[in-house]
Amino acid sequence: MSALLFLLDTLFFFLVGAALLRTWMNTRRMRMVQQPGPFVMAVTNWIVQPLRKSLPRAWVQSKLDVASFIAASLLALAYSAAWHTLLGAGLIGPTGASPLFSVPFVALNFMLRTVLQGLMVLALVYVVLSWVQPQAPIQYTLGQLLQPLLGPIRRVLPTIGGVDLSVLLLIVLLQVALILIG
Repeated sequence: MSALLFLLDTLFFFLVGAALLRTWMNTRRMRMVQQPGPFVMAVTNWIVQPLRKSLPRAWVQSKLDVASFIAASLLALAYSAAWHTLLGAGLIGPTGASPLFSVPFVALNFMLRTVLQGLMVLALVYVVLSWVQPQAPIQYTLGQLLQPLLGPIRRVLPTIGGVDLSVLLLIVLLQVALILIG
């Protein structure tokens, strides 16, 4: 059973994470021609494109990529429903609560964990690439994605001996947030 739950977590982390990354990239007005843009679009087009066609025009043209966010939310709800089904929750959730309340709660918790873990992965790739290949094309894209989080940290935390420790502090803060949400 735990192997099946692991596979479910991995599959939906991948799908929800891709939809959330698409939301974040579109909100930051990043071009989707350079990686991870084409990959994220290929993974999420099957659910985002039909949503875009069915949403009101104002939502589709808003600054926030509403269709991608709704796609991530629907995928998180699908994860939660599958999680409840695998645990044999039936009419009573695994925590004893009604699925009417526990399914959205598990979906929200999963989306939060996905955001935090996804940001951690982006930060780790960013820092490793800065050591190994600082001029890699994806390095600029990762910098743009992480800038809203690293900017405030860099204003508070000075570079020490020419080393920027803001990414390390971001990773520590993300890990603390993951511990707090369980």
